[in-house]
Amino acid sequence: MLLPFFSLVGVAPTIAKGMQVYRSVFCRDEGFNHVSRYVNGLILSPNKTLQGIHSQIVWTEGEAVSRRAMHEAVFEAGWDSEELMQKHREALSSQHRGKGKEVISLDWTLAHHERGKEIFGVKRSYDYVEHRMSNYQTVVTAVISNREYIDGLDVVVQTPNWQEAEQAYLQMSAQQSYTEMAQLMERLSELISYQSNRLEYRKRTEIVRDVVARLETEGQFPNAHYAFDNGVLTLELTRLIESNGKHWVSEIESSRHILWDNQWQRVDAVEVHLRSQHPQSFRAVTIACRNGQSKTMWAFTKVIRLKRYGRKRLVIVHEQSDLGDAPRFLLTDAQHWESTRVIETWNYRAPL
Repeated sequence: MLLPFFSLVGVAPTIAKGMQVYRSVFCRDEGFNHVSRYVNGLILSPNKTLQGIHSQIVWTEGEAVSRRAMHEAVFEAGWDSEELMQKHREALSSQHRGKGKEVISLDWTLAHHERGKEIFGVKRSYDYVEHRMSNYQTVVTAVISNREYIDGLDVVVQTPNWQEAEQAYLQMSAQQSYTEMAQLMERLSELISYQSNRLEYRKRTEIVRDVVARLETEGQFPNAHYAFDNGVLTLELTRLIESNGKHWVSEIESSRHILWDNQWQRVDAVEVHLRSQHPQSFRAVTIACRNGQSKTMWAFTKVIRLKRYGRKRLVIVHEQSDLGDAPRFLLTDAQHWESTRVIETWNYRAPL
């Protein structure tokens, strides 16, 4: 499909103003200007490729540069992406200060690139969301939200795990001996690459912990608690958050076991018992949503014991008064929180 003709005349004033926060990250004005033009194109142009953005720029006389120069400034120059993200968080902290309740949502998603197998982090594997084989990156994200803003705090692309395939290759290509120095050096290079790749790979849950550790070390959002789903939940993550004086809310799977009536039972079995035998235990609660509106839900809450995690507050949530909808199971370390606050914290992550 042909995209409509579009011209980019300079960098929009609002975008130029926002980019000034990051000027110190770049050594040269030229590189900073190239990145500013690229960001301007990503926001305004229907064509999001660098080639397309470059072709749409209207250059003033004597200022035109090659697409290759722009590509080098954006993708190959030595500016530090970690430093840029730190500047970004510093800028956001002042904007978010005094805006009331804030929640940092931790998650990962799959970014599909069916035609981009050479893009960093892309692998061909089973897509558990769309239930098919596809090419995608696994992207770990941290997003902060309050009543007024939703902003990204960090984004990390997971390095694919090629350990199994590399092991198979090394075993298949192994020789009893290497008679030539060139063969020996090539083999040594392969083994070093294998070890480097093995050490570089991190699980998604490990990346999430690194993100939280970075955020808490910087301390830009001292009043923000955390919310995430069952896939992100690990004992190591919750201990890290709690050690920094923060609280967390997580959705848990229905198959999780809690101690109930002195027996370990699935949490969904407990919900069925409560709903059928004690429906009055689900109380109507009014939730204040991010958009300023309110919503009524029906919740049961109790401090329970979860296997491996110890004493935590459980909140079972229904959106229908007859309790006929599928329940949602929320867990938090904040045992003193009422069910309303637990649900509102989760609602800032993924509105119910």
